[in-house]
Amino acid sequence: MCHYGCRCKSVGRRVMNTPICDFIENYIKSDAVRLHMPGHKGKSLLGFENADITEISGADSLFEAKGIIAESERNTSLLFGSDTFYSTEGSSLSIRAMLYLFRLWAGENSRVIAVRNCHKAFLTAAALLDLRVDWIYPKKGCSYLSCDFDISELEEALKAENTKTAVYITSPDYLGGMADLGAISEICKKYGAKLLVDNAHGAYLKFLPESKHPMNLGASMCCDSAHKTLPVLTGGAYLHISKGEDEFFKIRAKDAMSLFASTSPSYLILQSLDKANEYIDKGYKNALRDTTEKIAKLREDISQLGLETFGSEPLKITILPKSFGYSGFEIAEFLKERNIHIEFADKDALVLMFTAENIGNDIERLISALKEIPRKCPVKETAPIIGKPKRALSLRSAVFSETEVIPSKDSLGRVFAELSISCPPAVPIAVCGEVIDENIINAFEYYGITKCRVIKNI
Repeated sequence: MCHYGCRCKSVGRRVMNTPICDFIENYIKSDAVRLHMPGHKGKSLLGFENADITEISGADSLFEAKGIIAESERNTSLLFGSDTFYSTEGSSLSIRAMLYLFRLWAGENSRVIAVRNCHKAFLTAAALLDLRVDWIYPKKGCSYLSCDFDISELEEALKAENTKTAVYITSPDYLGGMADLGAISEICKKYGAKLLVDNAHGAYLKFLPESKHPMNLGASMCCDSAHKTLPVLTGGAYLHISKGEDEFFKIRAKDAMSLFASTSPSYLILQSLDKANEYIDKGYKNALRDTTEKIAKLREDISQLGLETFGSEPLKITILPKSFGYSGFEIAEFLKERNIHIEFADKDALVLMFTAENIGNDIERLISALKEIPRKCPVKETAPIIGKPKRALSLRSAVFSETEVIPSKDSLGRVFAELSISCPPAVPIAVCGEVIDENIINAFEYYGITKCRVIKNI
């Protein structure tokens, strides 16, 4: 047993221990008098309280980690081949930290070139840090479902200005679209740009037979929401920094995270991140390979039913049901009646997320239910096409402006004031500081958005 009460376990060729879990297990067994937070004192209300502790002696501290948390993070770093840091506040915290680190390194006269399908956490960070954001839009004719963009447009944007630049990519996106990160990273290296990747939906990509993880494809930094695709409690996430990156980023990573984070990280989430290391090390690759093969077969089976699918992410299937005569809402409700609950649905699509934990007859139940749906005449209504709104104010200026809520139909020419409005959550219809044009009005109407927040007196 080590200094922190951890029982190290030899797994394969490497020692993969669970120091956080072991410390807390020993603390529970010690029957200690708890004169510290949390207020439940380990007494059971929901059944897990005895494992919910705070930064007591020996429990380490997330943003000043030198003991069991640092040891657990080193284990994760070994698994991913990067310098990895824990977040108990999802990838949202890691995204803000990445952008802060870039801003700190690059200085004021820098910019971020971002592909349009970004998460709200990117926009909040850009506003708080007063980042200059130059958008890369989807190819002409794309709807809000897709952010397939022209890589040559990215190269032209990098070539146009000799400024310290970060390229910000979301891949996989919410609907399962995946960017060619290998090609993008080569362009970034050519022009000296830092590649930052929101890989929230792709923690598992590292463990495919051929890794598709950003850390293996040339990214400088990326975030993973471990809780989305690994057996980790909601909120458990990683910030990865490439081994080849400047030491500055690694030295300042914890400072960057603590700037935006709560001072009360969840030890329940930390335990699940810790335990996931052992889980990954004990045969996860084989389980993942079997699962991705099943999902590939399921995708084929769904297509054979006449249902169109979208995206190439191995553990996600997005169904586009209009050609089958239904909205995503209708298919989702049909499945819910059969106790099958999906990730997301709207008029155009429904998103199904799978992991290696979808064992038993989950897939069989899904395909059986889909076979029950009678085909109807296709829905002819098509999703609106993405435009390129004009920017009137910076993100920061718009966020800190006085605003008012008005009917969306009356908003033409006004300056949008909400961080973003995203239906579906693939590509935002508008972001704060942009002028509302006819394309945006049409999208508001299509997605049933009847009110919006705009800058007052502009």
